[in-house]
Amino acid sequence: MTHDRPWLAQYPAGVPAEIDVDEFSSVPAVLEGAMANFRDRPAFSNMGKVMTYAEIDEASRHFAAYLLGELQLKRGDRVAIMMPNCLQYPIATFGVLRAGLTVVNVNPMYTVRELKHQLVDSGAVAILVLDNFGSTVQKSLAGTSIRHVLTTGLGDLLGAKGAIVNFVLRHVKKMVPDYNIQGAVRFRDALSLGKRHTLPDVQIDPTDIAFLQYTGGTTGVAKGAMLTHRNMVANMQQASAWIGQVVRPGEETIVTALPLYHIFALTANGLVFMKLGGKNLLITNPRDMPGFVKELNRERFTAITGVNTLFNGLLNTPGFDRVDFSSLRLTLGGGMAVQRAVAERWKQVTGCTLIEAYGLTETSPAACINPMTLAEYNGSIGLPIPSTDACVKGEDGAMLAAGEVGELCIRGPQVMAGYWQRPDETAKAIDADGWLHTGDMARMDENGFFYIVDRKKDMILVSGFNVYPNEVEDVIAMMPGVLEVAAVGVPDERSGEVVKVFVVRKDPSLTADQIKAHAREHLTGYKQPRQVEFRTELPKTNVGKILRRELKEEQPAAPAA
Repeated sequence: MTHDRPWLAQYPAGVPAEIDVDEFSSVPAVLEGAMANFRDRPAFSNMGKVMTYAEIDEASRHFAAYLLGELQLKRGDRVAIMMPNCLQYPIATFGVLRAGLTVVNVNPMYTVRELKHQLVDSGAVAILVLDNFGSTVQKSLAGTSIRHVLTTGLGDLLGAKGAIVNFVLRHVKKMVPDYNIQGAVRFRDALSLGKRHTLPDVQIDPTDIAFLQYTGGTTGVAKGAMLTHRNMVANMQQASAWIGQVVRPGEETIVTALPLYHIFALTANGLVFMKLGGKNLLITNPRDMPGFVKELNRERFTAITGVNTLFNGLLNTPGFDRVDFSSLRLTLGGGMAVQRAVAERWKQVTGCTLIEAYGLTETSPAACINPMTLAEYNGSIGLPIPSTDACVKGEDGAMLAAGEVGELCIRGPQVMAGYWQRPDETAKAIDADGWLHTGDMARMDENGFFYIVDRKKDMILVSGFNVYPNEVEDVIAMMPGVLEVAAVGVPDERSGEVVKVFVVRKDPSLTADQIKAHAREHLTGYKQPRQVEFRTELPKTNVGKILRRELKEEQPAAPAA
């Protein structure tokens, strides 16, 4: 290594400085070991239905056999999965990986425009979608490479009560818009067809892409981060070595409320806790906070991951303080900055320290985590995890000394292979020495703890989800009545930030409500502007580039309405 690693002296006892990246050749190699070791243990539970490791093993094997035997998909083909947290998700994901194919995770709340971009860009040949979002898929298929559509109802794997769940969603709550996709196959039928085929011995190379995980990265339009099997295995090894000091294999129950299509829950909950034989309690709709608290009352859980917004929401939900926290030993926060007030209240209510971690889609995601032995919130994102290097660089690319503020850079086996079909963007993000430039401004103290100071990029972070101002601006600019638009993030008590747009009108009769209605049609919920302000002009540089930062700095720091 080219520089000191002061953080190693702070490592908790038993955490190694390096992990063995080559112990497993692929994600399925890790999971197959877990499925053999913990066969009779519960792996996933959702709405009261539990599936064991053996059942997940069998079902994912059938799905893999269906993809290869029935659909004749070829190594490296991309399969999109568009679902919230439900039992179908791990079965489908592990099935795709076991077949030697690539998973393209899709946010089910995407609009037709957003979905189409991702399907076209990834070149996905198949998609599995929950019925609730079938109409979005139907409207976005034209012009994509999709040849096979699989559909499923939320209740399909829930046993006897599944039919009731499906009926209520469709006919009572009216949450399933009508759709009709020619030739679509039901997921349950695919599993039955897969039973007829033997899953061949699939050769997976560590450099094969396991996940094409879409992110805005450092700029604008969503790009696919190529996360290889080696990247994912490395991060599973790193994170399990780090939390292994407090986690008892085969005895943990982790609350999975963050969506598994988001890299944080995917790796931390879906993969690391499976490697350790844990049980994932899948929360399908965490926005229903009273329902979420009800679920927590049913289960003695030992671990929970989340973003600041989620913890804050729970703390403000009646009845949460009466949940039984006697078994809770691990709370991990990431995805966005954890606020001190929330962390302190969490400790007070649950008796468990909220440990902050830091990562990016581009780092699979874990890069820094605080020691699990932390007694209380410390405002830091923690220490670089095993086999990970971190440094702070100045504008000239030189490494800065402890205490100086610069761009946080990360290097390690979990850093992505690059952006899918965007070599220019990859070159901007990863320098010649292999350092990933995160776009976050940070400092390191003399003990090797890192602190995020600010974000270099104009990205807006809403409840842990990245919102890229360019995308919001492009959508608002589509309106004929808009002359110019700039989007910035403004502080919000609930979600950290919300989107605010500044608009110069072409049509003087244009209203804020019209802009919000247009945004609702083209942008998923968290990207929609909550505030609209009309201006006669926007601040610009001498070359005419709109100065978002100036607009942002005018904003009061008080919580937005």
